[in-house]
Amino acid sequence: MLPSTRVSLSLQFAPAAYSIGAVFLWGASDFTGGYGARRANAFVLTAFSHLCGCVLMLAISFAEHAPLPSRASILWSIAASSMGGFSLALFYRALASGQMGLAAPVAALIGAAIPTLADIALEGAPSRWSVAGFALAVLAIWLITRPEPQGQNDASGHPTGVGLAALAGVGFAGFYLCIHQATGSPVFIAAIGRIASFTVTAVAVLATRAPMRLSAPSAGLGMLAGFLDITASALFIYATQRGRLDEAVVITSLYPAVTVLLARMVLKEHFSRWKFVGLLAALAAVPLISTS
Repeated sequence: MLPSTRVSLSLQFAPAAYSIGAVFLWGASDFTGGYGARRANAFVLTAFSHLCGCVLMLAISFAEHAPLPSRASILWSIAASSMGGFSLALFYRALASGQMGLAAPVAALIGAAIPTLADIALEGAPSRWSVAGFALAVLAIWLITRPEPQGQNDASGHPTGVGLAALAGVGFAGFYLCIHQATGSPVFIAAIGRIASFTVTAVAVLATRAPMRLSAPSAGLGMLAGFLDITASALFIYATQRGRLDEAVVITSLYPAVTVLLARMVLKEHFSRWKFVGLLAALAAVPLISTS
């Protein structure tokens, strides 16, 4: 193979490689943060997590002498991370209050669907694959949220945490759409965004008068979640800058598979047959509805 061909293939697959890396890091971050939120206030844990992530990414930015992004990119990053940070706290609460293997796909499904709908509005009707994905998504949501006689359900018999996961998915969609508008150093964009998301979650902590304390295990989990989450965000920004937004969203929206796998392995979560089918349908629908 000619050297020029190797370079061309490397550039072609680089965005996908960044996105795949983000899948594993975001999936592990969600599991870690959700598990930590079971023993701590979700907003306090998220604020601490974002502070740790911000320190890490600022250190990397200064170490590599990354140039400061433009004013417009800074504003887009602030808007993206403000929505994403608040939504992440809601998502951690959803993961802590219900089954991680059910909340994660719902958030990912909605987070992928909204950018796709925005793309349809701007560029025309979806493909047949997208239509099939929406149909599969409706089936998945119904299977996941159908009442069960027992398990982690609310008073009406529906799984807990699904509503919060849906709201978090809306915020994640806003993050995807806004962060795509930011240009410049991905590590600096991620760091600036974390300053904004930390501010938003810190205000939420003060507004709710949550006790600002974390046990050592919760703090450790929060720090780890923050490091994983911001690294995944930087990889996602790299992917969107070097490739298409829809392709990056398609791949990174598969992160619930990692969360589900960890929940199954570590927490021994079990699902009814129909909920397991719904989980598989949700994971299958994510790439379909993101293909326009």
